[in-house]
Amino acid sequence: MMDEELVETDGPSVGQRLRAAREEKGLSLEDIAAQTRIPRRHLESIENADWDKLPAPTYTIGFARSYASSVGLDRAEVADQLRTEIGGSRPQTMLSPEVFEPADPARTMPKTLVFGAIAAVIILILVMTWLNKRSLEPDETTTNVLATTAPAAAQPSVSPPAATPAQGPVTLTATGAVWLQVSEKGGATLFAGTLQPGQSFAVPPTATAPVLKTGKPEALRITVGNATAPAVGPAATTVNDVSLLPADLLKAGQPSAPAPQGAPPAAAPRPGTAPPRRTTAATPAPAPAPPPAEPAPATANVTTGQ
Repeated sequence: MMDEELVETDGPSVGQRLRAAREEKGLSLEDIAAQTRIPRRHLESIENADWDKLPAPTYTIGFARSYASSVGLDRAEVADQLRTEIGGSRPQTMLSPEVFEPADPARTMPKTLVFGAIAAVIILILVMTWLNKRSLEPDETTTNVLATTAPAAAQPSVSPPAATPAQGPVTLTATGAVWLQVSEKGGATLFAGTLQPGQSFAVPPTATAPVLKTGKPEALRITVGNATAPAVGPAATTVNDVSLLPADLLKAGQPSAPAPQGAPPAAAPRPGTAPPRRTTAATPAPAPAPPPAEPAPATANVTTGQ
C-alpha cells in the first residue's frame, strides 16, 4: 500500500490555524463544542488533521466552517484550504459517513422565536373561532320581532267572548303599515319601529308593565293567546300608555250593557213631598165616524132556467 502523498502548504494547516485562534481567545474545546454543537472528538481530529476519524468531507468542511465562525476566522477561506488539504492527503476511498448533520448556530432559529410563533398561531385560531361563534348567535333585540313573510289576509272583527281567561302571550299584528312603540311603563323601550302588513311583535313574557304608543290603533290587531282584544282607541288617533297586560286588554274589551230604549223610570219622591204631576202631550181627537148607510132592500137571487 502506497504512502499517502501530502500536500505541501506555505503556511500553517487548517487545524493549526483553528487551534491558534481558539487559544488566542482563551476558549477550550468544550466551549467550541457547546457553541457549535459539534462533538469534541471531531474538533480534536480537525486540529490534529486526523481525517480518518472524521466523517465524509462534506461534513468535515461544515464542521470547519462552524469552528472558524466561533473563533473569528474567515469561513470561506478555511473551507477552501481544508478542501485542498483533504483532497491531497485523504485516500479516495468510500467511507461510510456518519449520520450527522452539522448545526450552524447562525442559521438555527432560536427556540423562543419558534415557541412564540406557535403560540401566536394558536391564539389566532382561538380568536377566529370565538368570532365565528359570536356571529352565528342571534341578536337579543331581533329575537322579539317575529317577521312573517306571508301577508296577513283581512280578518273580520270578532267580538271577544264575555268570559275569556286573562292568559296567553300578547301579540301585536299589523294589518297595515303602522308605527308603534312598546316599552316598560316609565322604563326601557322594548320595541320601536314600523311594522309592515303581516308582521307581528310578541310582548316578552318577562315584561312587568308593558305599554303601547301608536298613531294608528286601527292598523293593529292585538291577541291574548287565542282571543282577540278590542281596538285600543279610535281610528287616526294617537294613543299613549295603553297597558298591554292580558287582564287589562281583555277587561277593556268587555261590552257594556245597552241602555233601554224606553223612557227612563221616574225617580221616587222624597218623603213629605207630593208626587210630581205627570204631564202628557195632547193627542188629537179622533174624527167622528160617518153615519151608517141605509140598508138595501132584500132581493132574492133568482136563477132562471132557460
